[in-house]
Amino acid sequence: MLLTCCSSESEVKAQTSSDMTQKLYLTIGGVTKTATMVSNSSTEALVAQLQQGNITYEAHDYGNFEKVGALGYTFPENNEQIDTVPGDLILYQGSNLCIYYDTNSWNFTRIGKLAGMTQAEIKTWVNAGGGNVSVTLSVSEPTGISKVKAEDSESRTYTLQGTLAQAGQKGIVIQNGKKIKR
Repeated sequence: MLLTCCSSESEVKAQTSSDMTQKLYLTIGGVTKTATMVSNSSTEALVAQLQQGNITYEAHDYGNFEKVGALGYTFPENNEQIDTVPGDLILYQGSNLCIYYDTNSWNFTRIGKLAGMTQAEIKTWVNAGGGNVSVTLSVSEPTGISKVKAEDSESRTYTLQGTLAQAGQKGIVIQNGKKIKR
């Protein structure tokens, strides 16, 4: 990876191309940020894996421009020459996720872009230059609800607000301690 130039403190602008669709949620230190993913076979495979459960990995600083860590899975690559900017999410060598807080230029796979954050906000959130961070990836927005247990042998379904769900209620509900989409 090569460092090309330094970025200013200007606000990081979200990519607006039509190839950005699926949302990805990244949580560091209890703070969750949203990214919009591009549409390619890499993101499709990542989403399929995340539908099985969240991925948590340790990320470390590299080159004073990114936090990178091994995901524990290998995904298809769609490598192209990319000039990154703060907020870019990049798949490197098919198995590492990079969160950029500065610029770089290299041949890798674009995954997506963090939404609405300045370079300074990204650096603070990822603890740039401050050591490793634990990153959790998910495709559903974290709710803060960790477990819901039925009071009797009959399985009950709850809303994300913790109230009993109505029969046939659409959306995300919790049943037997798991979030499900109806």
